Amino acid sequence: MTASPSPVLPDEREVVQAADIMVTMGCGDACPVVPGRRYLDWPVADPDGAPITAVRAMRDEIDTHITDLLTTLPDT
Repeated sequence: MTASPSPVLPDEREVVQAADIMVTMGCGDACPVVPGRRYLDWPVADPDGAPITAVRAMRDEIDTHITDLLTTLPDT
């Protein structure tokens, strides 16, 4: 499988430029890359067609990733 570039929305690059951290979820889409940003990929299964118990497990997995990420951020 190869990743094909996703269309860049008019302000998508602005969003990336304004972010310190970019998170992708293993979708395989090509995302704009801006030097100096921290990029994280959280491989999460596609919920399409999955039973609700599996979707809830995916939700919990994302919540865990977010909680872990928050512990790495400096206090402001």
